[in-house]
Amino acid sequence: MARRNVFQNITRADAPANERTPAVGYTARGATRSLMNSLGELAEKAARADELLEGELIVEVDTGLIDDSFVADRLPDDEDAKDKELLDAVQAQGQKSPVRLRVHPNDPARYQIVFGHRRVRIARALARPVKAVIEALSDIEHVIAQGQENSAREDLSFIERAMFAKQIMDRFDREIVQAALSADAPMVTRMLSVATRVPANVIQGIGRAKGVGRDRWQEFAQLIEQPVNRAAVDELVATSAFAQVPSDARFEQALDVMKQTKRPQRSTSQKRTKTKWQSGDKTIAADVVDSNRSVELKFKTKDSGAFGRYLAANLDELYNQFLTQRNGDEK
Repeated sequence: MARRNVFQNITRADAPANERTPAVGYTARGATRSLMNSLGELAEKAARADELLEGELIVEVDTGLIDDSFVADRLPDDEDAKDKELLDAVQAQGQKSPVRLRVHPNDPARYQIVFGHRRVRIARALARPVKAVIEALSDIEHVIAQGQENSAREDLSFIERAMFAKQIMDRFDREIVQAALSADAPMVTRMLSVATRVPANVIQGIGRAKGVGRDRWQEFAQLIEQPVNRAAVDELVATSAFAQVPSDARFEQALDVMKQTKRPQRSTSQKRTKTKWQSGDKTIAADVVDSNRSVELKFKTKDSGAFGRYLAANLDELYNQFLTQRNGDEK
């Protein structure tokens, strides 16, 4: 059966409106402009791949010669039912759909997966070669083909898409991220915000969390920026019991532990003491507020201004008297 051409709707100007790929909402420039200029060539490659799928040039490749893509689009999956189902099907009926490989950019004797990681994994488990279409793709062409293939599937979780976006962003510009994920700029910004703020070890520990959407991951990212929450989650992720529960439950546990973490009390100044002083003739009164680090004198009577100015004018003499008395007490 013919493989879906991931570039077809981009390059066909005469395609019906309901068949064209939706615009991703950005202006082509830089690397993207170069990419768009070469779409004719890519379309020819896609058409040739369709011919390969008809049986003319599909090849069998030793899985020992195949490396994973340089950008991961999957997180650890604790649901192996699909792998088991696919393994049984391949074992009984053979591999129906070939994977897509490219010649490894650093070793022409090896290959790199563009998409079809699960099928390669099943072939390894069965000790069989994998049926593949092999093309010479640049890094940009690679990530766009990989991303668009993933976008056609519904089982990628938000955090997997976010991590995929971050890995692409580490190498290319934002326009390439948008093209690969078929996402607009605001959505890419949200993905990158979560993938950047949540530590990689925490994301790997939680896994796919397929049932957890964007809003809850944004809440998670905001909470984990607090050091006390980060420490609590790191401790939780490191426990053996944490890895034993399903991925969605791991997310809930990590979120709950942050919500229950006690915030450190803000340091407050030492308790202030307040006393009253009054002159013997009761003509002047004052409040004395002592907070250990400072002492405030607040005069309240009608002569307080004159007395306060007198104190200010005689501070040197009063301080010397204080030192003389303190030094005498220490002897």
